[in-house]
Amino acid sequence: MPLAPANQSQLIRSIQKDEYYQTFLRNNANEAFQSLAGSKRWLDWRKEMELLSDLVYYGLTTFSGYQTLGEEYASIVQVDPSKRRIPSRARHGLLVLGHAFLPYLLDKFLVSLENELEGGQESLSSVRRRQAASRAWSLESLLKRWMQRAMGQLSESQRRDCLPAVFVFHQGLTLLHRFHVALFYLSGSFYHLSKRMAGISYLRVMGLCMVGLDSSDRSIRSSYRLLGAVSLLQLVITVSLQLNSYRQRQRARKEWKLYRTLSPHCLESSSPRAAPCILCLEERRHPTSTPCGHLFCWECITEWCNTKAECPLCREKSQPHRLVYLRNYS
Repeated sequence: MPLAPANQSQLIRSIQKDEYYQTFLRNNANEAFQSLAGSKRWLDWRKEMELLSDLVYYGLTTFSGYQTLGEEYASIVQVDPSKRRIPSRARHGLLVLGHAFLPYLLDKFLVSLENELEGGQESLSSVRRRQAASRAWSLESLLKRWMQRAMGQLSESQRRDCLPAVFVFHQGLTLLHRFHVALFYLSGSFYHLSKRMAGISYLRVMGLCMVGLDSSDRSIRSSYRLLGAVSLLQLVITVSLQLNSYRQRQRARKEWKLYRTLSPHCLESSSPRAAPCILCLEERRHPTSTPCGHLFCWECITEWCNTKAECPLCREKSQPHRLVYLRNYS
């Protein structure tokens, strides 16, 4: 059966179909876990359930040597850098780990690092309460203990200096992904960084009717090259805007610190304990209001609304962008 390099449209159709089935598997796994373990434990283990769903999906397809549902839908097959052989089990394993596990691990690492750097600015009782509430045998708790040992050697000023670097690194990962997608539009080789890392590309299975196929393929590739050039231009503009926004944020942070030093009575009025959040059943941290007026922790309600766009109490529709963070509220 004749084979030819897959173009950008076929790869994108395959990726979209895979994302559809992954989302379907994630939602069913989340609903099953939430109904069995409750909302509080589901909020704690939501990311792990999504990771498990992705590992199951790619373990039963790519790692086992089969096509994914998206690849079968688009009639494309994976090949190694020689373009003549199916990738080995080691390449498949590297692809699955880089595509599913590495983003999860990197996200946990950055969140733990940021929380530990900001933890030096919180009260000792708040830090102890968070440590007691954390899962004792989870990856998050292991990373937190390792971070505490590493950050314990830094002074308070050094911690404050590291916070902007973490933010820049986090934003740099997003920009790197967008830059890689623009390169994919230009070259048509690798859509995911994990596939570039594993050296896995695609060939399409050509049918018997091949009239006008070469001209159509050239037209598709030229259209996506134009899209890649526009994406690169948009990326340059986005970087410029983010640099300007970062300067403004730094200026606002300095003004806020100056305001806090000039108004110490604001700190004295924060002694009463906040009411508990019904999602985590702990003292509310960073109170946030839904459009219907119910209050939760910022972390709890944003994770809830990103999965279910409704209020946990009254079930009124609540999109994540409509949540209101309440400043100076206890």
